[in-house]
Amino acid sequence: MYVAYLGPSGSFTHNVALETFPNEDLVSLPTISEVIKAYEEGQVDLAIVPIENSIEGPVHETSDYLFHSTNITAVAEIIQPIKQQLMATAKDKKIEKIFSHPQAIAQGKKYVTENYPNVIIEATPSTAYAARLVAAYPNDNFAAIAPHAAADEYGLEIVAQDIHEIEDNYTRFWVIGHCHVNINLPKIAKTISLAFTLPDNLPGALYKALSVFAWRGIDLTKIESRPLKTVLGEYFFIIDFDNHNEKLVSFALEELQAIGISYKILGQYNVYKIS
Repeated sequence: MYVAYLGPSGSFTHNVALETFPNEDLVSLPTISEVIKAYEEGQVDLAIVPIENSIEGPVHETSDYLFHSTNITAVAEIIQPIKQQLMATAKDKKIEKIFSHPQAIAQGKKYVTENYPNVIIEATPSTAYAARLVAAYPNDNFAAIAPHAAADEYGLEIVAQDIHEIEDNYTRFWVIGHCHVNINLPKIAKTISLAFTLPDNLPGALYKALSVFAWRGIDLTKIESRPLKTVLGEYFFIIDFDNHNEKLVSFALEELQAIGISYKILGQYNVYKIS
């Protein structure tokens, strides 16, 4: 089985892929869209992409792609603890430019601002790409913010450990596929992710949409709005909710349709956590 992930080797997504599918063929791709597209076009059997970070929030490239595409759903969620390291080709190197993914840059911004106030910061497609870039130019005063695995992968030295601002830093990753997958990790939840749009002629539409879950005691764990990319002021909404009582959930979805709110299930999955 072929599993695509956001690479290159040494990225957090790569670690999730190794932990989740240690015996499968892993395929590294440079962007989230390319990872999902590889699955969509049948080049791989599964795809692993980040969906949300506990500090920086949703990964919009993932949620937007899944909403605007057909027949692509999440079949599992993996929660990965995130620890960011500052690395270079030598510990004592003068650092003039730091590379990393925008989310990692934001997570380590306080440390960088306090210790390297004049440094140039440049965004890259992934943290591992940043580490590989620094390794490729050993004579330049470059550094990367990336996971420890990237330092091992590309022969870099850790300049500063655990520079992320908040200790409880986690990222949710979705496994995209078409059927149930067997995962040998601790299971901590059972969730549905659903996207919906609101009709123009329904007063209090958002309240009514959420109330079909509230009065049944279905726990909503997330709500997010995203532009529809049609005209200004039009949005779709994403909610995550507990799916342990499937009968109640089915009644809620029936009522959602009955009041004229169309929806799309982005994923119906078990949630696992890497320790």
